[in-house]
Amino acid sequence: MSANAPQPIGASTAAADISAKEATYLPPSELAIKYAKGIHNHSPAAPHPSSTASGSNPHLIKKIEHFYIRPRWLFVRIETEGGVVGWGEATCEGHTESVQGSLDDMARRLVGWDAMNIEDIYTFMYRARFYRGGPTLMSALSGIDIALWDIKGKVLGVPVWQLLGGKVRERCNVYGWVGGDRPSDVLEQAKVRKAQGFTRVKMNATESIGWLDSPHALDETVQRLADIKAIGMDAGLDFHGRLHKPMAKQLAKLLEPHRPLFIEEPLLPGHPKEMKDLYDKVNIPIALGERLFTREDYRPYFEERCIDIAQPDIAHSGGITETKKIATMAEAYDIGIAPHCPLGPLAFAASLQIGFCTPNFVVCEMSWKMHYNTGGFDLFTYMKNPEVFAVKQGAIELLTGPGLGIELNEELIRSEAQEAAKLDPWINPIFRGPDGAVREW
Repeated sequence: MSANAPQPIGASTAAADISAKEATYLPPSELAIKYAKGIHNHSPAAPHPSSTASGSNPHLIKKIEHFYIRPRWLFVRIETEGGVVGWGEATCEGHTESVQGSLDDMARRLVGWDAMNIEDIYTFMYRARFYRGGPTLMSALSGIDIALWDIKGKVLGVPVWQLLGGKVRERCNVYGWVGGDRPSDVLEQAKVRKAQGFTRVKMNATESIGWLDSPHALDETVQRLADIKAIGMDAGLDFHGRLHKPMAKQLAKLLEPHRPLFIEEPLLPGHPKEMKDLYDKVNIPIALGERLFTREDYRPYFEERCIDIAQPDIAHSGGITETKKIATMAEAYDIGIAPHCPLGPLAFAASLQIGFCTPNFVVCEMSWKMHYNTGGFDLFTYMKNPEVFAVKQGAIELLTGPGLGIELNEELIRSEAQEAAKLDPWINPIFRGPDGAVREW
């Protein structure tokens, strides 16, 4: 007789016996007790004098400048009539000159606008020009948008995350890079990263690879992941759009037993249905998004339910304004946010500002000592307060300074821009196969 079937009055049943037992509850965890009243980490406001100025509007945009500096970054500087300076980043790797042209055009249009009206400026620059989107226009718009948020935070004397609803965490997880475009020596580099305070890393999955290559071309990738996991670190693998379907699905299956943190861009952007086919075949979290620039670009991937992690690059995806909207949209699909950021300190700081106030943030890329940062130029080169980016137990502590929370050496930026202007801007390597055909980089 079933325990839930009708029983004679007074009879005992298994269900009744279970329900009669006294419920046992675990005591609250240490973290539950610590955060019983939410996050208490007070950051007092320190408004700029222009915030209370009377008379003419001190927040009007006076000047917009941009600076290409090594290793491959494009910074944007906006100054208001009240003397507040905001910095942004418009780096679009390999497309510097086209973004510079767009910035000149936008600067001409925006001088005289109220820098505090960020949403109005964003809407105007995105919607009122007929042609919109794409890496060039969105990178230029990103640099301006980030600088405007920096200005607003400085005027009001608060971090950007405070303007976006307040903090939901006290630190943001980050990962560093090992290997290069042609990954090698990743185990030794991973040991160095571990000593630097990282608990997770990312590496390119393969070097140059054919559309249909030998299956043995994938063997070293699997071994590299196994080696890094053996020293207690997690690792994401960046397919970088290099692999086409025949190789991508093989590699994803081979990696499954080793449980990578995620696989990134396992297929080129523009293939949401093909991504869905791959998604249904593997259990590894799939991440992508560095080559998607707006909510409209992300929409087919969200609706196909074919990714687990969205990776907007804040220097390409409309800056803080659009990236925050992408994150909110992703949350409705149970998709995490892991900002893509192999770039400079401004893009990194802006990405962290998103992370501190976004519930579905999971981890952020950090370019410190990355293989692209050559010639003695690195993440901290142009910073006056690099200590705010100290990596502790795989994370960056809450940024509490006004605006983006970092201070730049403007004199160094200006002098380096003069030197960099004498050189050709950075362009990405070109991969070709043995037959001479172009391959995906």
